[in-house]
Amino acid sequence: MRVLIFGTYDVAAHPRVGVIAEGLRGAGHEVRECDAPLGFDTAARVRMLAQPWRVPALGVRLARCWARLTLRALRGPRPDVVVVGYLGHFDVHLARLLFGRRRVVLDHLIGAADTARDRQVGHGVRQPLLRAIDAAALGAARVVVVDTEEHRETLPAKYREHAVVVPVGAPDEWFVAEPAAAEGPLRVVFYGLFTPLQGAATIGSAIARLADQPIVFTMVGGGQDKAETVRNAGDAANVTWHDWVPAADLPRLVAAHDVCLGIFGTGPKALRVVPNKVYQGAAAGCAIVTSDTPPQRRALVGAARHVPPGDAPALADALADLAAHPDELHRLKKASSTAAHDHFTPAKVVEPLLEKLDELGFGH
Repeated sequence: MRVLIFGTYDVAAHPRVGVIAEGLRGAGHEVRECDAPLGFDTAARVRMLAQPWRVPALGVRLARCWARLTLRALRGPRPDVVVVGYLGHFDVHLARLLFGRRRVVLDHLIGAADTARDRQVGHGVRQPLLRAIDAAALGAARVVVVDTEEHRETLPAKYREHAVVVPVGAPDEWFVAEPAAAEGPLRVVFYGLFTPLQGAATIGSAIARLADQPIVFTMVGGGQDKAETVRNAGDAANVTWHDWVPAADLPRLVAAHDVCLGIFGTGPKALRVVPNKVYQGAAAGCAIVTSDTPPQRRALVGAARHVPPGDAPALADALADLAAHPDELHRLKKASSTAAHDHFTPAKVVEPLLEKLDELGFGH
């Protein structure tokens, strides 16, 4: 099967589509990537919802990217399947125009309306517009890829039968990072865009509660809730803040820690997802501490410490307990690593997609 990975996605910022590509290659399929990164991350696109006068800049850049995509895509052999990468709400229409709807797979990891609600923009009249953008994107694809059963259930009913659940998983490079040695204080890492979904402000409050414990934190990234997170941490001296770390360096950095924190947001979207950092932290050999939600509990059966969403005291207690009980920490690290190797590799996570494509006659 010839597969074209297509769109304006950025694998360095959003590795999801890269995991799908790795998995398809590992299954023996011919995979070609045709990518022209747009240069606007999720935060920039969301800002445009609150500042509509910025939309023309998106249109101009999108047109330039599409011109490059069209030239590159048409030079190669005609694909059997076209996978439109993450944030492909508009790219999917170009893919349909170039290759026909029956070949198009949309990686619908997030909905525009859902993300705007989560980030507290795009209220009122914008919500119907964003829902229309989502519906148009879903209607342009033969197969829709989502990350959890909960996400699948949010799709309009007529699209659910075309949807397949493909966990986010972790890229191959996360499985070769050298795990941390079990000595010294408990080392805890969080990295992300500090969105409401991630609940980073809850982590900040937990840091303040643990200022006198043998626990050190590394907090990586910046975004909407960064200032509140720093305020909540107060004058705690046991935390190091980094604006960001290059994607190529993240696996090694995370693996140098004992615990990787997941998400702690309380909004509807936070209750439906299993984030990148949970899969990646497990692949890197860390113990996982994250919120107690159905999809995360299902993905990490016995391989994580779960706390109620938004509950800083519970998060602080869970970390203090792991610092005081190295045997339990070791058990969790081993359990998460085993779960990652058994279920989170690119080869494993694409299995449902391959089954769906086979069902539609593309696997022959």
